[in-house]
Amino acid sequence: MMEHIFKKGSNPEKPVLLLLHGTGGNEQSLLTLAPMVDAEASILSVRGNVSEHGMPRFFRRLSEGVFDEKDLVFRTNELNRFLDEASAKYEFSRDNIVAIGYSNGANIAASLLYHYDNALNGAILHHPMVPLRGIELPDLSGKEVFIAAGTNDPITPVKEAEELQASLESANASVEVHWENHGHQLTGSEVEAARQWYERKYGQTVE
Repeated sequence: MMEHIFKKGSNPEKPVLLLLHGTGGNEQSLLTLAPMVDAEASILSVRGNVSEHGMPRFFRRLSEGVFDEKDLVFRTNELNRFLDEASAKYEFSRDNIVAIGYSNGANIAASLLYHYDNALNGAILHHPMVPLRGIELPDLSGKEVFIAAGTNDPITPVKEAEELQASLESANASVEVHWENHGHQLTGSEVEAARQWYERKYGQTVE
């Protein structure tokens, strides 16, 4: 099992929010974010298993913006297996997980979508990059994805979000992109935009 925190929500019909931190964060980092998106949902917050100079990450990189693709694939598979184990242990629906990832966490969430048609029901990706190029994506019909990106982001250029959107849409995912005139930081306004998107997609419990 990966280091994690699970908090059972008040409404079992709601998605489980999978929290995936950025470089140097941990399983505590995004806990305040989840209730802003859905106060009734269960929370599964995970710490990355890779350390970069003492900073937790979800996969290795060779340099800034250059991913260790072999490790990325390995860690994506590792996280997917962990979700299988966690859903059994905590008795939640495996097919009702919505990831909320920031930076490195958004990239591993995107990689789950790139590799598996059933890993996530949807994803909120704050400042993601294209995880891998040159691979065929699974059919993501019915998957809902929100991307928040910065027009002045020095770490994830505009073209990364645009290419990620196009790639996911070509695999039949429904994608919405929200642009901020800021850099790489996670802003309150993009969290609010994500909350509104989530409310439209997941706010109504199906009877």
